[in-house]
Amino acid sequence: MTLSLIAAVAGAVLYGIGSVVQAAAVRRSGGLRALRQPLYLAGLACDGCAWLASLVALHALPLFTVQAVLAGSLAVAVVLARLVLRAALRPVDGVAVGVVVAALVVLALAAGPEHGSGAGGVVVPAWFAAATLAGLAVLAAATALTYRRGLGLWFAVLGGLASSGAAIAVRATHVDTRMGALALADVARQPLAWAVIGFGALTAVTYARALERAAVGPATAVLSVIDVVVPGAVGLAVLHDVIRSGWAFGAAAATLVALAACVVLAMSPATVATRGKR
Repeated sequence: MTLSLIAAVAGAVLYGIGSVVQAAAVRRSGGLRALRQPLYLAGLACDGCAWLASLVALHALPLFTVQAVLAGSLAVAVVLARLVLRAALRPVDGVAVGVVVAALVVLALAAGPEHGSGAGGVVVPAWFAAATLAGLAVLAAATALTYRRGLGLWFAVLGGLASSGAAIAVRATHVDTRMGALALADVARQPLAWAVIGFGALTAVTYARALERAAVGPATAVLSVIDVVVPGAVGLAVLHDVIRSGWAFGAAAATLVALAACVVLAMSPATVATRGKR
């Protein structure tokens, strides 16, 4: 579990760094020209490494812990934007950063031991894969039908649900490390593994559309809240995630406090500076 927690924190830090690095690249050269800059590519590499780190974390830690830690990337981005991009930092932002860190420490302590797992991963109900794929189909259809006229916050909701679906699918995918190289072939045969790709692509499309049609602060806040609440609920209800005995109230309070602080950070001028690349 310690390795998984380190991976989750590393993912949050890398996501925050990636946002700031890409924003700095866009300031040097806007539009598609930014894609040719090594700095921008380095930011994308940070995002990729962060995603890989999140995969490691999701296979051992409760979803509510991992998603809350990853949402903490907003705190990293805000601090780095102040240092690197000279973005404005409100006094309340500094308080929110401290609150996020404290809340995430509580959530890390509240995470119970992994429960209900076989050698290959979490044991899920027989209907779970079909329900997850159906959810992906519904979200894709909703995106296609409303893409031209939908409101920005509507696409933020879709993006939050799609991102939640990706996290849930990762958590439910079986990876048996004892199989070595054969593990990849085994994963490729699982529908939930392909669902991760589908949800990931849908997240990118819907969030980009949200930022086209809504202010970055509200859009990011909506996505972040959904991305913590929905996977956390599914993890506890279906995927055998466990809260340490006696820590249920603390975990719930820390989640709410972390979400409130992330909403504050999403509205920060420093967050807007890091999203100029989209």
